[in-house]
Amino acid sequence: MDNQVLFAAIFLIAGISALQFYRGRKLNLMLMEHYIRAVKEVIKPEDELYTWLGGYIGFRAEYKVNRGNLRKFEYTLTLLPRHSLLYFPIALITSRHDKLYLVIKPFSDIRREAHLIQKGYYRMRPGIDNEELLRKEVIEIAGKQYEALYEKKRDVENLKALIESLSRPANIKHVSLTPKTNVFYVQMKPEPETIGEDVKRIVRFANERLKESPFSS
Repeated sequence: MDNQVLFAAIFLIAGISALQFYRGRKLNLMLMEHYIRAVKEVIKPEDELYTWLGGYIGFRAEYKVNRGNLRKFEYTLTLLPRHSLLYFPIALITSRHDKLYLVIKPFSDIRREAHLIQKGYYRMRPGIDNEELLRKEVIEIAGKQYEALYEKKRDVENLKALIESLSRPANIKHVSLTPKTNVFYVQMKPEPETIGEDVKRIVRFANERLKESPFSS
């Protein structure tokens, strides 16, 4: 009797796992397709390259733009493993949500360092060049505390205004300007229904604000 119960339990778990795999895979593939379509509609790249991250957890996209102030637009999408019955609950604890990393390379030169990092988000915060030389303070944006690191306060004020202009400001986990790599960076929790508008506002910021004196001079 005990063996029968054990075998029944194994078959049940196997069946649920198979169902979770097909449903989760379908959902993640639909999300990837949606994000590609929504971002491409905004960026309209001259050329594009995609790198599959393996399984059904996401991809990296590299877009050659050469328009406005955008030379290149790169982004990485990582999705929760919705297709894995066993790993999905663990990922909810470790990764917490889907993630989108935007790397924008403008034509204009970024001359000063500035970061806004949502407090408590990173378990191990990424290293920042010459952090000891930057000014530091904590500011509130949309009810969330952010650590501000900067050379000039007006740079952080402009980044704060960008975050506040987005559909769900609290979804922005890290935004930065890095002179060493000449990169404008945004890390966020993406939302399928608003990703197009958010990318549009981020691109507008790069085209209009990065060319202005607070960042490029």
